[in-house]
Amino acid sequence: MSDTTTVEDRCRGVLVGLAAGDRIGGPIRMAVLLAESLVDCNSFNTSDILNRYLAWWRDGAFDTGPVSDRAFALLASGMPVQEATAQVHREFGGKTAGCNPAHRSPPLSMLATIADDDLTACAMAEARLTHLDPLAGEIAATVNKLCRSLIRGTSWAVALRQWGEFDDQEGPGNNGGFAPDVLRAAVYFVGTSGSFAEALERSLAFAGAANYCPILVGAIAGARSGASAIKPSSLAHVDILPMVQKAADALASGWVEGK
Repeated sequence: MSDTTTVEDRCRGVLVGLAAGDRIGGPIRMAVLLAESLVDCNSFNTSDILNRYLAWWRDGAFDTGPVSDRAFALLASGMPVQEATAQVHREFGGKTAGCNPAHRSPPLSMLATIADDDLTACAMAEARLTHLDPLAGEIAATVNKLCRSLIRGTSWAVALRQWGEFDDQEGPGNNGGFAPDVLRAAVYFVGTSGSFAEALERSLAFAGAANYCPILVGAIAGARSGASAIKPSSLAHVDILPMVQKAADALASGWVEGK
């Protein structure tokens, strides 16, 4: 897999790649809503982001994952965020370390005005809009830091050493939705494939109908290889592709070589 391209192309690759990996359609819609908020505000604004998520939820959102769906239902009823996420955490027996925050938040890595040192706090805060378990936010933060390093042109090996404990990984693990497992599988496929298309195809075959790890494979491999490496055939299923490309272009415009 090539590690040489422009910083703008690698930035675009995060969102375009995420779209390629999402074969159901919920995560990419949430990622686009987040990206549009980042563009319009030129900053990370949790109130604005949540308002966009809730507007979409009221308009018939789908494929949000059960935790986010329940959180949005409570939030739409007027319940404050902290109370809503705590109630969802109780209702789900403490199992709110799912992958939806990691799926939807990679645009954070694309906004150049968010400093590298602030990515973790932003990803954790974004995750807490729906998921109380801090592990959901920690994995989202790792995804964003990995994507940011790759956007900057850091090599795959160095980026992994910086942000994850993935050395000597044997196989993709399991194909469930627990956030650490999803990221581990995604890293395996990106790291052991020779191209964006190969990584995505292998992850899709592994993931099955639930489609957990291919979304992260798309975002991470896109950051590594750039949007130019993603073939049109990998995007044929994306019915909101113009919106994806517009948001990706807008965020990429904030980057210049050497920044």
